[in-house]
Amino acid sequence: MYMNIYVRIKFTREPARAIQLLRSIIYLIIVVGPIYHPPVFISCFGVVQSMITRVLVPMDGSELSERALRYALEAHPDAALTVLHVVGGPSSMMGGAVAIALADDPEAEAEEHSKEVFDRAHGIAAASDREITTETSIGSPMKTIVRRAGDFDTVVVGSHGSDVVGRLFVGNVAEAVVRRSPVPVTVVR
Repeated sequence: MYMNIYVRIKFTREPARAIQLLRSIIYLIIVVGPIYHPPVFISCFGVVQSMITRVLVPMDGSELSERALRYALEAHPDAALTVLHVVGGPSSMMGGAVAIALADDPEAEAEEHSKEVFDRAHGIAAASDREITTETSIGSPMKTIVRRAGDFDTVVVGSHGSDVVGRLFVGNVAEAVVRRSPVPVTVVR
């Protein structure tokens, strides 16, 4: 089940009055239930436009992140999609981030780590006959996704990651993104 918040705008047949109403009268309607179409609004000239034009899809290489990308491609056919892969920064737990931290060029090393994820993402987009843009970032996945979310209209994220810890603590990053994101978040299971 998805929860989307729609904005309903009252308007009249007079364009000047409609513009005035667009600026002053906004009602929030909360719609709870399975939603298969993105929110849309009707402009004062009767043209239907999608409210969502930029979608962020964080991917970690897991099946659920790939499912999130498929959902975003289907649910937002007119939106520009950006796939973000966050390579973890150095931490006390060490892990894969050590190789990046010790590399001569950490950004190039991060891009190399992201290549496989981006290749799969481009394959999924090509199957839907769509184009996507890709970005790599170094740091905490949760903090990076929340920081980047402000530049987009919505975020579509898989419910949990590909590692064992991510499966034990289901949705650790997804939950934090839902709680802290400045834009609506769709979690795909």
